[in-house]
Amino acid sequence: MNNLLNFFVKHSAWLVFMVYMILSLVLLFRDNPYQQSVYLTSANAVSATTYEAISAVSSYFHLKDINEDLQERNAVLEMELVTLRSQVKDLQMASTADSSINLWPQHFDFVMARVISNSISQPHNYITINRGSNQGIKPQMGVVDRNGVVGVVNVVGRNASRVISLLNTDMKLSCKLKNNDYFGSLVWDGRSPQYAVLGDLPKHATFAKGDTVITSGFSALFPEGLIVGVVEGRDKGAEASFTSLRVKLTTNFSQLSAVRVITNNMSNELHELQRADVDSVTTRKEAQR
Repeated sequence: MNNLLNFFVKHSAWLVFMVYMILSLVLLFRDNPYQQSVYLTSANAVSATTYEAISAVSSYFHLKDINEDLQERNAVLEMELVTLRSQVKDLQMASTADSSINLWPQHFDFVMARVISNSISQPHNYITINRGSNQGIKPQMGVVDRNGVVGVVNVVGRNASRVISLLNTDMKLSCKLKNNDYFGSLVWDGRSPQYAVLGDLPKHATFAKGDTVITSGFSALFPEGLIVGVVEGRDKGAEASFTSLRVKLTTNFSQLSAVRVITNNMSNELHELQRADVDSVTTRKEAQR
């Protein structure tokens, strides 16, 4: 208590000055309209600046939610585009054949996921995502991001899954050239994470630098028309009987974050048909023995 009293006595002159200063300002701004308006204008400017700074900070912390929402909206639009392309092709085929039009409903859907681990420097690269069987993920489901194809699910846990990356030398993806429908197998040659090789193309296949490479739709993993990359030129290691192209991948594997797992509602039916084909071939071989 004595220290507090000593403080007031020691600084009494400054305290009296501050009291008179505050009292003078109150009287000045209360009784003079011009000074009052200057004060209010300045106070509003300071408040606006403060609120703007607070809004900028809060917006920054909501960027993740906004980005996820945009990714999901983009995924919906992309799947709608795939469906429309399929319907347009059906219409063209129906008009050519002069038959009744039968538009199939969309049978592809997706589940949003986030990458929690990723590798790009090994011959066999894998990606881990934060979705598993509890979220409807199964093996042999395709994975894409907003730029292109990412890989295929091969191991599924309850709340996480492992994906075979497109940057895996064991991974083969059925693709085709968008401008002429020549198809082949896209494989990674183990070198740059930005490039892959589209091989097994017919020798007479025509192409140009910049041509778009898309999924062929020949498997149940990916719908037709998803972008994979663009042609850079002919691959120097091509076999004599086939054409191989060097493709620059549109997916940036070093910055993977939000991805989409594609679900095919017709996958069970397609697997049953494939199993029936295998069984018929086995039965035929046994009969020939």
